[in-house]
Amino acid sequence: MDPLFQQTHKQVHEIQSCMGRLETADKQSVHIVENEIQASIDQIFSRLERLEILSSKEPPNKRQNARLRVDQLKYDVQHLQTALRNFQHRRHAREQQERQREELLSRTFTTNDSDTTIPMDESLQFNSSLQKVHNGMDDLILDGHNILDGLRTQRLTLKGTQKKILDIANMLGLSNTVMRLIEKRAFQDKYFMIEPPKFLSQQESNKDLKRLDI
Repeated sequence: MDPLFQQTHKQVHEIQSCMGRLETADKQSVHIVENEIQASIDQIFSRLERLEILSSKEPPNKRQNARLRVDQLKYDVQHLQTALRNFQHRRHAREQQERQREELLSRTFTTNDSDTTIPMDESLQFNSSLQKVHNGMDDLILDGHNILDGLRTQRLTLKGTQKKILDIANMLGLSNTVMRLIEKRAFQDKYFMIEPPKFLSQQESNKDLKRLDI
């Protein structure tokens, strides 16, 4: 298993190096490089199937490690396959734009007996629609930023409101305490005015007895 694994691992690194050539390849050679990379990727996938079978036959103490190594290779080659497809997609889109641009520049104005027609209208309309799509995406992104800014502002406002509520609650708690003290003092004063202390009543009684003796 180890020799096949080493060969496959080396081939993965070779493909990674070839991926860098795609960005610098010209129009004539880029297709050749793409085909070479795809052929190498297909070969690696075939080797991975063989490696999976071999890893299952490893001793129990080595089997898990062998499967992990194979899974890592599989992940790497899948990543390379995705990168190649993304590059091909970008290349096709770029070539299509270039063809449309060349067609647009090669078209000329033509006249009829009754009116004047402009064959460029279709391309101009397409470019206008494409520009509207770009503008719409920019508007969506701007709206998203505005929504996020609004949420951040609301969060700060809620924090300020919460602090004010806590301050008012603390202030109301102090006022309630003071009111309870005032009510208690008023009740005590009322009781004192209605029923004088006993020692004052006793002094008044003694004074009355002295007057009677006289």
